[in-house]
Amino acid sequence: MRIEIPENWYEVRHISDGVTHIQEPHIKPFYRCNIWHVTGRERDMLIDSGMGVVSLSEQFTKVTERPPIAVATHSHFDHIGSHHEFKDRAIHKAEAELMADPDRKSVLIDPFVSDDMFTALPPGDYNSERYEVVPAPATRLLEDGDIIDLGDRHFQVLHTPGHSPGSIALFEQATGVLFSGDAVYNGPLVEDAWHSSIDDYIASMERLLRLSVKVVHGGHFPSFGGERYRELILEFLHKHGHLKLSQQSILLDTSASLPS
Repeated sequence: MRIEIPENWYEVRHISDGVTHIQEPHIKPFYRCNIWHVTGRERDMLIDSGMGVVSLSEQFTKVTERPPIAVATHSHFDHIGSHHEFKDRAIHKAEAELMADPDRKSVLIDPFVSDDMFTALPPGDYNSERYEVVPAPATRLLEDGDIIDLGDRHFQVLHTPGHSPGSIALFEQATGVLFSGDAVYNGPLVEDAWHSSIDDYIASMERLLRLSVKVVHGGHFPSFGGERYRELILEFLHKHGHLKLSQQSILLDTSASLPS
């Protein structure tokens, strides 16, 4: 397999409303984390940071012009690999220990990381068997209901356990924009990792279904709109036989945009 150069490792696409999408195109889609950079009036935010096999801050210099708060939606390897490059790091308190001490099992290096996940290998002396995540102790511990304030943009932290104990989503109620992490995206969801919980996942999905969401930027695969968002959640709940509320009553409950 060929080895890619550092300058070609990341692909950057600017989206409207101050959101930039960054991805590692030489990682196959199922394993490829979406990295999001959000520009605010007073500060910026980085949501997830990829595998860390090539320096994100060196290749995407915008994140060093005004160092962002680097938020991890959860502590799996494909989402926290470059977090150590940033001074301000935030994660839900349930997974802070994992980001500070990322052993191979806890952050899912085992069993997912192998050369088969790449279409081109990272540069340098990369070796999948020796791959590790650099410890990145959090400087801010997040809890459900916290606000990440960028000055002109405000994102509420929603604790969405299920995929992992400390999974979070970030919701901007003013615009209906949701950064959903790995709780929901337009692809095969991982619900059977060693620390996943179906019961928690169902509760999180039922909560997310009540949000008045217009645009979803997920942890993997392309972004999508509110209609597809509701379809995906209902498909998940139907799969697990847990539609406690009727589809109609849930979809009409748009007044409670941030349920507890």
